[in-house]
Amino acid sequence: MTENSRTRLVRGVIGAFAAAAVAEALTRLGVVDVAPVTEVAARFFALAADPGFLANALDTILAWALGLALATLAAVALGVLLGSVPFLGRASEVVVEFLRPIPSVALIPLAILLFEGGTDMKVALIVYAASWPILLNTLYALRDVDPLAKDALRSFGFGPLSVLWRVSLPSAAPFVATGVRVAAGIALVVVVAAELLDGGESGIGVVLIEARSTGGSTDVMLAVAFWAGLFGLAVNALLVRAERVAFRWHAVRAGEPT
Repeated sequence: MTENSRTRLVRGVIGAFAAAAVAEALTRLGVVDVAPVTEVAARFFALAADPGFLANALDTILAWALGLALATLAAVALGVLLGSVPFLGRASEVVVEFLRPIPSVALIPLAILLFEGGTDMKVALIVYAASWPILLNTLYALRDVDPLAKDALRSFGFGPLSVLWRVSLPSAAPFVATGVRVAAGIALVVVVAAELLDGGESGIGVVLIEARSTGGSTDVMLAVAFWAGLFGLAVNALLVRAERVAFRWHAVRAGEPT
């Protein structure tokens, strides 16, 4: 770990403790009517040993992972196709720009009706919501590939598929990975929102619904929210690290620490 990284870590820890102290004071003084930080922290660690919560969290994570994997495969394949064939890219531009702004949360009632809730509904919503950042990053990355590099390969007699495989895809890969990282966060938000509105049998959203129905246990609600946030933070950190390892050359060129 570099000195700058250690400094950022220390500052982050100090900031987190300061924010927790302020939140504790506000709740104890009655300024904010939620459970104090100390009670939320106690519930946070208690949930780690709660089989019921762990089973619900696992259900959410499995739906999230499956939906994100399918979205990545579909969006990358479609992005490569539209980005490599100019005619298809131009023909689909209106459709992409029309569908992209539609909020995935607004489609939850329709998804519940079509899939009757459950994992299929959550996966379908994740695929829709998570595909857009991956698709757009793939399209924009392919369009920004250095034309001189492609022309140089063509001058040696390589065909379109070889140029795509040897130049376009390697150049676009770091940006596609960034799209996947953005999509991972979106997928987590969507799956929890779908569980909250669906009111199904399992998932983190179901735990939140049960906490609300049993007197509004804000310590449980906040602890569950923090677990979801911690999972999202861990996934983002892993993906960032994977990007730096897989695309070390890109990080070096961009001046980022490796």
